Amino acid sequence: MKTFRQSAILEAVGRERITSQALLRRRLRARGLEATQATLSRDIKELGLVKRASDGAYARPGDESSHPVDAEGALRRAIIEYLRRVEPVQQLIVLRTDAGQAQLLALALDRSELAGLVGTIAGDDTVLIVTRGSRQARQMARRLEGWARRRGA
Repeated sequence: MKTFRQSAILEAVGRERITSQALLRRRLRARGLEATQATLSRDIKELGLVKRASDGAYARPGDESSHPVDAEGALRRAIIEYLRRVEPVQQLIVLRTDAGQAQLLALALDRSELAGLVGTIAGDDTVLIVTRGSRQARQMARRLEGWARRRGA
């Protein structure tokens, strides 16, 4: 249970701006996990989470300077630089890049906190995005294509 709870904590602080233990506790409760304030304090210490100076949100060590605005900007730059083709398929999106660039794009996507994004899998020149549903996949594909079109602008 502890490992699952700590994994959920890392996911929560990686996906959104969590600035207090009370907010973290609410996010865990929404996932069906109950934790006391003392348990959260121990988990935060064991995970080595720190507060970012920029916005006071919890982060993993080394991630103190990143926040959602930076992550979206980094994603836009990665899309412009690496993305070559987008193809939505049901609740999935297949992205094509040049050789050796898929993992860089997938990392930018994972850090972006895009609504509806569940996760990515990257190969050498292909990224598979899993979304929550086919509607989110179509919306996300249009958004990514729009950013990619700015390459020529």
